[in-house]
Amino acid sequence: MKRIEIYDTTLRDGTQGEGVSFTVQDKLTITERLDDLGVAMVEGGWPGSNPRDAEYFERVRELKLTNARIVAFGSTARPGKKPSEDDNIRHLVRAETPVVTIVGKTWAQQVKDALRIPLEENLELIAKSVRYLKKKTDEVILDAEHFFDGFESDPEYALAGLRAALEAGADVVCLCDTRGGSLPETIDRGVRAALELTSASGARVGIHCHNDSGLAVGNSLTAVAAGAAQVQGTINGFGERCGNADLCAIIPNLQLKMNKRCLTAKQLKRLGEVSRYLYEMANVEPDRHQPYVGRSAFAHKGGLHVSAVRRNRETYEHIDPAQVGNFQRVLVSDLAGRSNIEHKAREFGLEVDGRADELKSLLGEVKELEKIGFQFEGADASLELLMRKGLDARERFFRLIGFRVIDEKRNEDEHTQSEATVMIEGPDGTIEHTAASGSGPVHALDLALRKALIQFFPELRDVQLHDYKVRVLNAEDGTAGFVRVLIESGDGTDRWGTVGVSHNVVEASWQALVDSIVYKLHREGRGKRRAAASSR
Repeated sequence: MKRIEIYDTTLRDGTQGEGVSFTVQDKLTITERLDDLGVAMVEGGWPGSNPRDAEYFERVRELKLTNARIVAFGSTARPGKKPSEDDNIRHLVRAETPVVTIVGKTWAQQVKDALRIPLEENLELIAKSVRYLKKKTDEVILDAEHFFDGFESDPEYALAGLRAALEAGADVVCLCDTRGGSLPETIDRGVRAALELTSASGARVGIHCHNDSGLAVGNSLTAVAAGAAQVQGTINGFGERCGNADLCAIIPNLQLKMNKRCLTAKQLKRLGEVSRYLYEMANVEPDRHQPYVGRSAFAHKGGLHVSAVRRNRETYEHIDPAQVGNFQRVLVSDLAGRSNIEHKAREFGLEVDGRADELKSLLGEVKELEKIGFQFEGADASLELLMRKGLDARERFFRLIGFRVIDEKRNEDEHTQSEATVMIEGPDGTIEHTAASGSGPVHALDLALRKALIQFFPELRDVQLHDYKVRVLNAEDGTAGFVRVLIESGDGTDRWGTVGVSHNVVEASWQALVDSIVYKLHREGRGKRRAAASSR
């Protein structure tokens, strides 16, 4: 297997994406995760461009990395400046990284419009900058900015930029589809032309694609097929505009489909975990439909599909999801068949053998609930509780006696005040009557319910509400229509989804809130029972 060098630029190019930002400590911990993943190079930022990147390069030296080499990124020296006198080049040297990447212009139009210098002077800047840095660091990479745009309009000049870097000693010339608008055939021709230049020097050709045409992953794979030995990209495709090439799709495609070695099989299994970690660190909602690592990447909903995939996974799955740290999911909806219900019951640890009639009844109940607006695809916790009620005599932790919610607005200038009272019967028969104020009716109801239950179940202190969605199901009925509430909750180690449906948004919210709490209590109780059994 030919080895392909994975160059991660999440910490630099990825942070140019809208809504993506990392602290210095974030960048250091992400660097360690990328090192564990097995990427060859981690581009940490642009030293000297801001205090955060300057601090990163100071502190990253303290990390004990085993796989990744740290890269400092910058540009060629400015026009009229010697490299030794240019502040940007000086900061690159002071970063003391084993690899330095500099961006140089290879599109004649950019040289004329952006730099406003003669074309030949730009080539001299590339050569002088590379030559100077080669004396100061182990490896120098030229990021050939707008290479494919330049190759299409003036191929001789685009290749002259690469030649200037190679003759000055560049170890890699990385061809950049900076605007993200190139098609695969352009990528193929550009890479093959660059390889002709590098054949004598032994330098490597890299690829750096943006996703403005939705082709960043495909173009990167095309480049490797044409002979590129390095691929630059970001985890989850973070990046400016439409993003960079997504390494979470590129790496498994290279390794599992193209027989190119990027990581070990053990490292590849960490890909899903690293993807989720980066979303969390960036405070960005994960793309559940992301290839390979998305939550829905191996999710099956249609009854025929589920029936087939239970017999042979390969009927509807192009790889084993475990290879990339993901897992198969079977969804239950009005499209489900008995195979879906049986699969989910087994997944929840319920006994299904010899219970065909009960499973059929449960499937009918699910379809009726879906008909009025319930949706269990994002509410596995509610589905599990429903199935336990039908198949396993679900444990009852408390009983609602009643609740009341009051919203009050005294004048136009004041915010609405919400207050909720809840009366429940606890597991020992004690009646608890509690009240709480909140920023809205659902918030107040949530606080009052927790207040009533916390003395019986202190583990509820760990539960947090992560997401709350409301959808009007039949808009033609206006404010009298059904609404569906989906809630995502978590306790620091796990997350789960619950659902409620009603004409009344507070009632729908109450259903989802109660399911969220009951699911937590059920899970905690099941864990304690397992621990007690294992100790005997």
